[in-house]
This record gives sequence, structure tokens and C-alpha cells, in this order.
Amino acid sequence: MTRRILLTAPQSGAGKTTVTLGILRALARRGVAVQPAKSGPDYIDPGFHAVAAGRASLTLDAWAMPPERLRVLTQGRSPLVVEGAMGFLDGAGLHGTGSAADLARATGCDYVLVIDCAKMAHSVAAVVRGIQASAPDLRCAGVILNKVGSDRHLAMLSHALSDCGAPVLGHLPRRADFQLPERHLGLVLAEEISSLNSWLDSVADAVDEHIDLSCFEGSPDQTAQVPPTPPPAQTIAVAQDRAFAFAYAHILDGWRAAGAEIIPFSPLQDDAVPDCDFVFLPGGYPELHAGTLAGAARFKASLAHHAATKPVYGECGGYMVLGDGLVDADGQRHAMAGLLRLETSFAQRKLHLGYRSLTPLGGHFDGPRKAHEFHYASTLSAKGPPLFHGADADDTPLPDLGLQAGRVYGSFAHIIDGL
Repeated sequence: MTRRILLTAPQSGAGKTTVTLGILRALARRGVAVQPAKSGPDYIDPGFHAVAAGRASLTLDAWAMPPERLRVLTQGRSPLVVEGAMGFLDGAGLHGTGSAADLARATGCDYVLVIDCAKMAHSVAAVVRGIQASAPDLRCAGVILNKVGSDRHLAMLSHALSDCGAPVLGHLPRRADFQLPERHLGLVLAEEISSLNSWLDSVADAVDEHIDLSCFEGSPDQTAQVPPTPPPAQTIAVAQDRAFAFAYAHILDGWRAAGAEIIPFSPLQDDAVPDCDFVFLPGGYPELHAGTLAGAARFKASLAHHAATKPVYGECGGYMVLGDGLVDADGQRHAMAGLLRLETSFAQRKLHLGYRSLTPLGGHFDGPRKAHEFHYASTLSAKGPPLFHGADADDTPLPDLGLQAGRVYGSFAHIIDGL
């Protein structure tokens, strides 16, 4: 029997990530070849999934990806454990499009509810019944009670749920050490936590003790194949280090499946841009490494040399690095690559968040794209033709996004699929 389970919750902050990571590590320790996945435009959680499961995590976005694309990406991948985003019905725009419930429909997942029980007892039954009633076409495979305070608390919760039609699969106790460190864009990167494996094992120990994992286990399906996606060039150099960590694995894997060669390099190590046809600078945390990047003379010189004859594309953090200067959180300006007339600042922080529909005005794009914007950087100045016309999730027009200059182009938008 094969299983596809989406872990979701009534709201953000219920502990889905902790529960998901504990389950993935517990299954991996049992020798289960579980396929992890994340709902929505998330770069950080999939890195934790990969460490927990020993296997790269999928990005599945029901707003940006049509149902047939989601089915192709997940075909043959079982057992599948998907971590939902936000609450079960929370999606984009006024209509909540692309919610975890929509993703469950597209991928054939049953769902398991993770409930934050720290400040409730008998009311848990109303929450679970309400979620079930909101999506009668989907099957609730069970409930996991998180942040349970005592045996008495657990008994009250379990009794309240006894006639809800969804089994209580187990619980996790309320423990302060189950919290992962965070920064302004969310969790820190997985590779930045030296104690991550011991933390994962600690959570997995609690999962093994308190949660029935039988609904997550099943016979592995060996038919999964990476669907090819059209690459922008035959040889693509991709910046990959702690300053440029936000490249979607399904995009890079799709390029490889189409026959392209992906060449990683590290601007933080002052690597020269490899000989290639196209350079991709993904997003990340350049603001934390602005001084190092400013001093990366070989990287900047080779990037300019490449851009004289071949294209360079940057997203979010990569876009900022293509500019003239970046002001860090302390107010110090650092000279960047100088290929776009762009000045950005983290000293003047403002949250920019939301899905974006993009109409390209240049670059290598062959049609509209779906994207997501999530950053605190402010644009001090931007001079030159824009890269995209943009609209939000409700198709309300936005100011044009990005810049282009010759063969160099980029924007703050992260394209979710079909880059």
C-alpha cells in the first residue's frame, strides 16, 4: 500500500515544520524511502526536509503550478509526505487560491491535521470538525496534537475527539527545545545549524514514542522521473553558497533532465564565473555577506566579462548583487557588481510579500510567469527599463518590476516554475 499524506493545520505557527521534520527523520531511521515535499514558494524548509529524510524535497505550489504539472512532479513518488503552508484553506488573494486543500486535491493526498493545543482543550473537536466540513471531498487521515502540556491535557483532548471520525495518531509534548532558530525571512538555513542532526533525532525520538506512523508508511514506488523543463541555455552557471541559496531544486533538476549542464560556483569564495552560456544568481542572504561580496574582485570582474557577450539573470538577492550598491542593516554601503543601475538597502526595511503574475518585457522568457516576492530590502534608486509588468494574486496591476541593461536583467520576484 502506498500513501500520500499532507501535514496541515488550521493556522500558521501550529508546529507543522517541527512535526514534519520529526516524522521524516523517524521514517528515514526505519529505512522508509519517504519523499518529502513543501507546499508553497518556500526555499528554507525543503533544506531541512532533505537533511531529515536524506532525500531532496519537492516544491509544490498549487497557485503557480497547474494541477497537471503537480501530478507530473509527484508521479511515482510514494510514500509522499508534504508539509503544508499556512492554514489548510489559506491561499492567495481574496479567494484563497492555491491552498493546502487545493494541493491535496491536485496530488491525491489525504491530510493529517496538526493542532496547536497549548491553549485549548475540548474546543479542539470544533476545530477539527470545522476543517473536515470545509473540505468534504478530502479525507482526513488523522490528527496530531502538538504542544500537549500533560497526561491530563492529552486525555481531555483525546476524549473530545473520540467521535470526530478522524483518529488521533498521537501527540508531541510542549517542549521549548523543539523550537528552531529564525531570522528575518524565516528559519536559518539548514547548513548553518551545527546541531541540526542531533535536534532532528531528538524530535524523531519523541515522534517514535508518541505518534503512530503506520499511515505514513507504504511500499516505495520506483517509477519517479524528473520531468524536463526548457533551459535558458545549454551550459548554466548557478551561484550556490550561503549568499545564493534560494534556487528551486525542481527547476535545476528539470534543466538537467532536458540535457543542460549545471555548473555551480561560489561568489563568496570569490570563484570566477565558469565558462558557460548563461549565469543565474538566485536569491539568498547577500545582506549578511555584503562585505565579502564587495571584496570578491575576481567574481565581479569575471561576471562583467561574461555579461559583455552572454546573459546574466538575478533574482531577489541575486538582483541586488547585480546592482551598484547594497546598504547593510548597519547603514554601510557596499559596492556590488555594478551591472544594473540599482541601489538597495536593508537599513530601510519594508516587507514586500505576495504572489506575482509577471509579463516579461525582456530577458529569455517566452511568456508569462508565476512568481513570489518576499523580501525586506528597500529600493533606493532604480534606473533603466523594467523587466516585468506585474500583478498581484487578484490580478490587480502593480508597479513594473526589475531592471534590464544589455544582457543583464533581474528583479525581486522569485519565479516558481518554468524559469
